[in-house]
Amino acid sequence: MELNLKKQNGEAAGVVEVSAKAYGEPFRETLIHQAVTAYMAGGRAGTKSQKTRSEVSGGGKKPWRQKGTGNARAGTSRSPIWRGGGVTFAGKPRNHAQKLNRKMYRTAMRSIVSELVRQDRLTAVETFEVDSPKTKQLKQRLEVFGLSNVLIVTEQPDQNLYFAARNMPGVGVIAAEKIDPVSLVSAEHVLITAEALRRVEGWLS
Repeated sequence: MELNLKKQNGEAAGVVEVSAKAYGEPFRETLIHQAVTAYMAGGRAGTKSQKTRSEVSGGGKKPWRQKGTGNARAGTSRSPIWRGGGVTFAGKPRNHAQKLNRKMYRTAMRSIVSELVRQDRLTAVETFEVDSPKTKQLKQRLEVFGLSNVLIVTEQPDQNLYFAARNMPGVGVIAAEKIDPVSLVSAEHVLITAEALRRVEGWLS
């Protein structure tokens, strides 16, 4: 399977051979949804914590006698219907992680990158870098490809590229080994270097 390869200045640089297994996977909508949901669920903190009536301090004494006061019966001042009382269905810390085995996850990732190729939303370039962490320079480089909302995938973390993109809405930079389903699905376009393309292929094949 061949993908068109471009130079950093936007000119054609021939083609690059890639694995049909990694970049020719059929579109599996249900599996992609499952992978995206599991990834987002794994990022949830799950640290919500509230106190039940047994955990709120105080309330050990019966507020008033059972009969004869005209008030409703009350055994504690820490009842959920009282001010300062506990919470009826108190939230507790929990783990939101969902199990998704490695084979399913990789198949979902192959399906996502393959669909990007089919929709012409993935552009492969020989190299992509900036000389300094300047937003203006990165903007000029992206204008060559006619891109504004784009995820840039490099073979290794590039500090200059990261700082240059940090102030640009819709532009993200990520290393090849850290790609995830949410970043790929939410990107309007993906710009990937040739070396990153091979690393992703090696991981997905």
